[in-house]
Amino acid sequence: MTDIVTDLAVLRGHVARWKREGLRVGFVPTMGNLHAGHFSLVRLARTWADRVVASVFVNPTQFGPNEDFSRYPRTPEQDAAGLGEAGCDLLWLPSVETMYPDGPDAAVRMRVPGVTELLEGAHRPGHFDGVATVVARLFNQVQPDVAAFGSKDYQQLAVIRRMVRDLAFPIELLAGETVREADGLAMSSRNQYLDAAQRAAAPEIHRTLLAMREATRAGVSPAQAEVDAAARLQGHGFAVDYAALRREDLEPVGDAPSGRLVALIAARIGNTRLIDNLAFDAG
Repeated sequence: MTDIVTDLAVLRGHVARWKREGLRVGFVPTMGNLHAGHFSLVRLARTWADRVVASVFVNPTQFGPNEDFSRYPRTPEQDAAGLGEAGCDLLWLPSVETMYPDGPDAAVRMRVPGVTELLEGAHRPGHFDGVATVVARLFNQVQPDVAAFGSKDYQQLAVIRRMVRDLAFPIELLAGETVREADGLAMSSRNQYLDAAQRAAAPEIHRTLLAMREATRAGVSPAQAEVDAAARLQGHGFAVDYAALRREDLEPVGDAPSGRLVALIAARIGNTRLIDNLAFDAG
C-alpha cells in the first residue's frame, strides 16, 4: 500500500529516514490520471532504487491560456491504488500553495534555452519553462537519487536532461519506453477525450512515424519525408502542428541522414492534441 503525503516536512522526513538507512530513492513525477505507462516508470525506478516516490500534481504553469488545465482529469484515489499495485512506496500530493508559495504568477521560474524553443516550444510558448520550473521544485522537495520519465515526451526529457546537467543536480535520469495500446497508440491521459471515430483514427500517428522511418531508410530526403507524413495525417483528419525528423539531440538532420534519428509528431484530431515519437537508426 502506498503512503499518501501532502505536507512537505513529512515528505522530507520519510526521505531523510530512508537515506539515513542507506537506501536509494527513486522518483516518478506525474500529473495524475495514471495509466500503464506511468506504472511502468514506477517499476523502472524500482529496479534502480530501494524506495520509490511518485508525485501527482497538475501544474498550472505549463498550461497555455487556451489549454486544458481546468478539465485535465484528476483521479487521486484511482492513482493511489494503481501506484500501490506497481510498487510505489509514497505518493506525494502537493497543493498549488505548497508548490508555489507566492502563487504561480509570482513564482521563480526556470528557463532552459535552445531546446525549449523548437517543435513543442514553438507551438506552446512558455510550456517548457513551466515544466522545468515544476520539475526543479519537485527534485528539491523529494531529493531523489534517480528519477524516471517516459520517452513519449521526447523533447520534455531532453529539456530535463539539459537542466540536470547544467545545474548539476545529483540525480540519475532514467528513460522509460513508450507504452502503447495494442494498435500502436501511445498511452496518454488525453486519449480519453477521443470519441469512437477519433480513437479509431488515432493510431495513424504511430503508423506515420513508422512510415517516416522506412522512408528515411529507403533514401527519401528528410524534407520530403516530413511533407509526406503531414499529408498522410491530414488525409486521416488530423490538423498537424509538426511532423519532423531530427537528430537525437533535436538538431536538424541535414540532407544526408546518419546515426540515431527521431521522428516526432504533434497533431490534433477534434479538440484533442496528441504527440508521439519514434527513435531509430538511419540505416
